[in-house]
Amino acid sequence: MDSMTSSPTIMIVDDSKTIRRTAETLLQREGFSVVTAEDGFEALAKIAALKPDIIFVDIMMPRLDGYQTCALIKNNPEFKNTPVIMLSSKDGLFDKAKGRIVGSDQYVTKPFSKVEILEAVQSYIPTSTLDSQNQASA
Repeated sequence: MDSMTSSPTIMIVDDSKTIRRTAETLLQREGFSVVTAEDGFEALAKIAALKPDIIFVDIMMPRLDGYQTCALIKNNPEFKNTPVIMLSSKDGLFDKAKGRIVGSDQYVTKPFSKVEILEAVQSYIPTSTLDSQNQASA
């Protein structure tokens, strides 16, 4: 990410169109560039091309679930340091532990609030980056 010319790019991977749209709207209003994918296969292709700064991945998806998607991202040397935040309606210890095992950096339970999703993002993108971009666009 070149903080002088573009806003941080966040990817939302979820098979629910409602979740993708909600997260996309919340994040775009805060000045982020957002890209979405409806499953792990689509996400992997877009990750390689767009190199997002943070990736939110739903656990329960068809074809390639969130755990598999996260493991593939983290096993790629180019993206192993990209934060992957798991999204799930499950709040169990087992699910969180399994997410950590495959390399996820954080876990957010759905339905998420604006505060929860922004706190997750801000823990990986310095606020100063966002402040300078908001001032530049004002």
